[in-house]
Amino acid sequence: MAKALLILADGFEDVEAVTALDILRRAAVEVTVAGLDGNMVTGARGTRVTPDTTLETVRGGVFDALVLPGGTRGAENLAASPLVREWVLAFHKAGKIIAAICAAPAIVLAPLGVLDGRSATCFPGMEDRFQTTTLFKTDPVVVDGALITSRALGTALAFSLALAEKLTDRSTAERVRRAVLG
Repeated sequence: MAKALLILADGFEDVEAVTALDILRRAAVEVTVAGLDGNMVTGARGTRVTPDTTLETVRGGVFDALVLPGGTRGAENLAASPLVREWVLAFHKAGKIIAAICAAPAIVLAPLGVLDGRSATCFPGMEDRFQTTTLFKTDPVVVDGALITSRALGTALAFSLALAEKLTDRSTAERVRRAVLG
């Protein structure tokens, strides 16, 4: 069974985080939700989530994917965390899946060099934070090897289904897509 680590920081975009969690669990991916600190994380629209654990107590090496929701304040809080930077760089070095949506590609991944030489997208207007070596695309979801990026809240379902397919297979992702879209 594939395993994903979903990191939440205060200010996360509610729909992006909850959609990824829901879709991955429907695809039978084991998801651990880690908060940056405390027992409660509050989204940009006030959704309060009790994470499974704190990022500080998570042990590395057991996850296949790292999931970073957006929300400008949430992404800024993620980017400010030395632990998040360590996780991102470790996943990047190992060639493991990194999935980031909305502001997270521009605010968290770009400054760490994760997008250098890659195709990626982000929240409209934030692409100016990408290095010149990043090929910015306006597609709703961009998959470049183990890197999955997406535009914004309105692309959360497509983003989550692309991640589910990467972690499982096309038939599982299609089964989940049919289940949620009717």
